[in-house]
Amino acid sequence: MSETATARAPASGGDDALLDIRNLRIEATVYPPGEDPHDIVIVDDVSLALRRGRVLGLIGESGAGKSTIGLAAMGYGRGGVRLTGGEVVLNGRDIRRLGVRGLRALRGREVCYVAQSAAAAFNPAHRLMDQVVEATLEHGVASRREAEERAVALFARLGLPDPESFGRRFPHQVSGGQLQRAMTAMALCPQPDLIVFDEPTTALDVTTQIDVLAAIKDAIRDTDVAALYITHDLAVVAQVSDEIMVLRHGKMVEHGETRQIIEAPREDYTRALVSVRSIRHEEKRPTPEPVLTAERITAAYAGSLKVLEDVSVAVHPGQTLAVVGESGSGKSTLARVITGLLPPIEGTITFAGRTLPPALAQRGREDLRELQMIYQMADVAMNPRQTVRTIIGRPLEFYFGMRGAERDRRVAELLDQIEMGDGFAERYPAELSGGQKQRVCIARALAAKPSLIICDEVTSALDPLVADGILKLLLELQKQQDVAYLFITHDLATVRAIADSIAVMFQGKVVRYGTKTEVLSPPFDDYTDLLLSSVPEMQVGWLEKAIESRRMEAAGH
Repeated sequence: MSETATARAPASGGDDALLDIRNLRIEATVYPPGEDPHDIVIVDDVSLALRRGRVLGLIGESGAGKSTIGLAAMGYGRGGVRLTGGEVVLNGRDIRRLGVRGLRALRGREVCYVAQSAAAAFNPAHRLMDQVVEATLEHGVASRREAEERAVALFARLGLPDPESFGRRFPHQVSGGQLQRAMTAMALCPQPDLIVFDEPTTALDVTTQIDVLAAIKDAIRDTDVAALYITHDLAVVAQVSDEIMVLRHGKMVEHGETRQIIEAPREDYTRALVSVRSIRHEEKRPTPEPVLTAERITAAYAGSLKVLEDVSVAVHPGQTLAVVGESGSGKSTLARVITGLLPPIEGTITFAGRTLPPALAQRGREDLRELQMIYQMADVAMNPRQTVRTIIGRPLEFYFGMRGAERDRRVAELLDQIEMGDGFAERYPAELSGGQKQRVCIARALAAKPSLIICDEVTSALDPLVADGILKLLLELQKQQDVAYLFITHDLATVRAIADSIAVMFQGKVVRYGTKTEVLSPPFDDYTDLLLSSVPEMQVGWLEKAIESRRMEAAGH
């Protein structure tokens, strides 16, 4: 099937389809600087049909239209986006023809949404339980008591800590992975007919991801709900989807049963997605003097138990230290301590031969420039009222005094490096896809020409092809400029591709540390063995085998 094909795969078709999208066309108006406004097509003549109890995976590169189609299934378009053609039929009704009241009754009841960035989706002023049960109560689906009982059961099913009291926490009191699971519970609580999952496991470590994927799969089977599963990870979508639609530039490239797409893709672009991860990084031996040393670090947030305890790591010039571990293990907290955002209770940070003040406010401009950080959640790391040009240009002005044409030329160079181009310079964050937002954050860090960049899940929001490009870019910059990286990730494929050394963290402590060869060679401790065995493989049925293997180990067999 070619990129311009519009025929639906027979897997989900028929008059019994819960969701039937026919010849969908979505456009937006863009306002390029110095040019007249003009319309662009975001989704071009896409059709699909989905029955109850089935999952359709939407996969493709950043900006392919995956999330736009998912939102259209709810009768929603982002600001400036227009549904200009086709039909979106849910439960026999074309939801494009529903008024505001009809759509309000539909959303949160018949169709629910799990967003890519839970941090931007939760209200920081309200407790998690109040937000998780809100739609269920608003639509009169259950009483407050019944809704909270459902929520607690879902917390337990999704592997959240202390399910009975978890809902009393505020969003800032849980990790990114825990917050994403809470959002999944929010969508499941009203027991909808259709759920749109938009990268629901992006922020999860591999061990937790297995449990969440299994819970999602079980919930779909038990409730007969239909689901659109949007992701850039083919290994993940292979575990939960009955069929896969591959998208590119807003058009359907290929659509078929999951096994056919994974094992026998017809189109060149699909084959490229299936075979991605071409990086071959030769491990470098540590240099005598590290650029950064964290020694005996112990840290805690106000009023909480220790989040880090006696942690020591070193990053060498021109090399990459990967810090891996499950959600809540302390990886991002270590980054906050190193950058001065969280002063430690004990321990010291040494950078380029000098001891850094513990608090960010005490550090000088060169300390700030040389030690940059790229955050996990791009949605909350950028000012929504600033253009891409302003966001990337700010460190150029602050550290190097660049202004006007000189600054704009450098912004254009950085945009080219991250494969976006100068045409994005006047866009605002809300006009970018999740992957595009993260690439802008990467460009902003590169603008300062740092000696060390802390990368906190920097490729988690990117599709495999773009992620490979970003990783290759980071490695090339490392080779050219001798820049060092502290790379926080739960993606062990990325670790294998770029790391020189690895620190494995568990419950705030480093449990395994050394060169990549040493850490990834047996014999393994129990936790490292669990991490390595939890990396999804691109084969149908892998999830069930992994869950069964865990069950057998727990039973002592």
